[in-house]
Amino acid sequence: MTICPRGSSDFVLQSSAPWRYTGENGGFGLSESMNNISEKDFAVEIRLDEIALMVGGTLHGDGTLICSGANPPDQSTSSEITMLVGQHPSANLASSKAMAVLCAERIDSDLRPQIIVADPRAAFATVVSQFRPPIPVSLPGVGVDSSAAIANSAKIHPTATVCADVTIGERTLVMPNVVIMPGCTIGDDCVLYPGVTLYEYSSLGDRVVLHAGTVIGAQGFGYRQKNGRHLPSAQLGYVRIDSDVDVGAGVTIDRGSYGATRIGEGTKIDNQVMIAHNCQIGRHNLICSQVGIAGSCRTGDYVILAGQVGLKDHITLGDHTIVGAKAGVMDDCQGHQVYLGSPAMPQRDQMQIFAIERKLPEMRRELRTLRKRLDAMTEQLAEGETDSGHSGVGRAA
Repeated sequence: MTICPRGSSDFVLQSSAPWRYTGENGGFGLSESMNNISEKDFAVEIRLDEIALMVGGTLHGDGTLICSGANPPDQSTSSEITMLVGQHPSANLASSKAMAVLCAERIDSDLRPQIIVADPRAAFATVVSQFRPPIPVSLPGVGVDSSAAIANSAKIHPTATVCADVTIGERTLVMPNVVIMPGCTIGDDCVLYPGVTLYEYSSLGDRVVLHAGTVIGAQGFGYRQKNGRHLPSAQLGYVRIDSDVDVGAGVTIDRGSYGATRIGEGTKIDNQVMIAHNCQIGRHNLICSQVGIAGSCRTGDYVILAGQVGLKDHITLGDHTIVGAKAGVMDDCQGHQVYLGSPAMPQRDQMQIFAIERKLPEMRRELRTLRKRLDAMTEQLAEGETDSGHSGVGRAA
């Protein structure tokens, strides 16, 4: 392993305890008295009654239960708290393993402990920041931070930047000008080509390949409007890339809002693909160049997205779905089917439309011919009625 001298400026990871999400300005506030607390000081376990006090909420249920994390409903474990936005329980919440729920109104059909707050999003952001504290932006030095855990067989180029509390596994290669921000985890036998950037808390499994210029874990494109201004929404999640994933050059995969944007095992991603925040990409997908996937989409296993496919936000593609090039997917797609066109629809239906569209010029010519014939027949009928009128007048005279 190559260890480089640290620069004069390093990332400093702050404690979660002073962080609070503030709905007024859309960001986080940090107490001035808490500027020298290390990452090791942030909370790993919190009682539910302490969480209720933290967010100013009303607890219904056992406050002595211990919470070890906060995640969206579909990602929560039995020791974590989740959030519900809106008045009606969602399907994700019903199937969630979460031990407790933050919500705006009590859910009578849910027997889990509930913390009632006026603004569940802001409260949940506060809780998430206790377990995964936001990292203040500062200028890191080139080289490997002394707190990073680097395997002996890993190789780090002298121009790479490896920040605090990064873990890099055996035989992993980190090439020139790679930046790995604090708290990232990289498995064994990975390759990070020149210019790759991993934002904080990004996680790579084993044998992951990231080609040049790819950015993992940037903030998602999420804003809310207040008083005529666009204010950033919480972007406190991270990116999890499972083992045996290949990611092409110039790809961007944004972090989740609260939990993980996830890329499933064995998936292969071509150059210049955009995957937005909160997406859950299944195993062994093939995603071709210039595909754009909007936020909170889900794909099953063995899904194929051809070049320049676009997916609307919050849609689900079933296992073995194939979407043809340049298709625009606006609704959920059942698995084991091929979809074409924009808006995308099953291949059989779309091919019928394509066949009709190809006949449109011929149909237009036929229509014009029929119109001429109709006009001629109408004219003949009109002349016939005129002649009949003249004959009647003659007989009357």
